[in-house]
Amino acid sequence: NHVVAKAQKITVTMADGKRHSATLVGRDPSSDLAVIKIPSSIVGVVAELGDSDTIRVGQKAIAIGNPFGLSHTLTTGIISALHRGIKTQDDTHMEDLIQTDAAINPGNSGGPLLDSAGRLIGINTAPYSPSGTYAGIGFAVPVDTVNRIVPRIIKDGYYQRPKLGISIDK
Repeated sequence: NHVVAKAQKITVTMADGKRHSATLVGRDPSSDLAVIKIPSSIVGVVAELGDSDTIRVGQKAIAIGNPFGLSHTLTTGIISALHRGIKTQDDTHMEDLIQTDAAINPGNSGGPLLDSAGRLIGINTAPYSPSGTYAGIGFAVPVDTVNRIVPRIIKDGYYQRPKLGISIDK
């Protein structure tokens, strides 16, 4: 979401260097997820989805992105913790994140976090960075959260969070 929130034009660069225009389908600022659309005819391979319930602290993690504009960069590390909560720079509180020491820098957001078999286990969202550069801690939205929210964004253009309505009558 934060990558495309203020975008006037969205361009996707494929592994072969070809660039394609994309359209914004919808966003969910609370989870920092957004869905963009490109023609299916240009998509060659789609990552297999993992399962958040099988992620374990200590397992290998692979982050792909474009840190500092360096395209198609891959870093590795481990899953450092699960179910982390953070407060983002725009004061949003995000819950249930994957923490990794795979380098997640500005430009990695929106890229995949993969397990050692190449399955998608998360979407990179934020580094912990008091200095503005990699500090050994990054965060990703777990794939099960993605699987819950993205279909609603595709269908409705947004994700309606469940609410419990309670009123008190005197």
